[in-house]
Amino acid sequence: MADDGGIEKSRNGHTNGAGSGSNGDAEEAIAQLFDDYQAGFNDYDIDRICDCFALPAVIWQHEKGHVFADDEELIENVEALLKALEKEGVTHSDFQVVSSHVSGSSALVTLDWTQESADGEAVLEFTCHYQLIQDGSDWVISAIVNE
Repeated sequence: MADDGGIEKSRNGHTNGAGSGSNGDAEEAIAQLFDDYQAGFNDYDIDRICDCFALPAVIWQHEKGHVFADDEELIENVEALLKALEKEGVTHSDFQVVSSHVSGSSALVTLDWTQESADGEAVLEFTCHYQLIQDGSDWVISAIVNE
């Protein structure tokens, strides 16, 4: 079911969107979504991270599910996360696509993340599974399961 590496990281500076055509267009738009998401973490930009989500959104971590019904709840969560990353000394986040599957207006993507300190040492390494939906021409995260 998984299509390993089907969604490549793009570095073209475009915003999330233009995903309404073929799977190739969807994959390009989804790659841009994750580039934007990664950039939000690297820049500690709460708004950029939150713009990657559909609401309500569900995040499963530490064996508990959390539903974020509105912007305020999501922003509060992202602020707390960024403070925790800053405390751990994380200055850069990077990911590798493990698998991806696009079907119509939904997609499942698994990423392996590495979050590093300023000296390039891995501080955190983990896997996240993302459920995405297409919202108009944009692709957004509707659910995350953190391993």
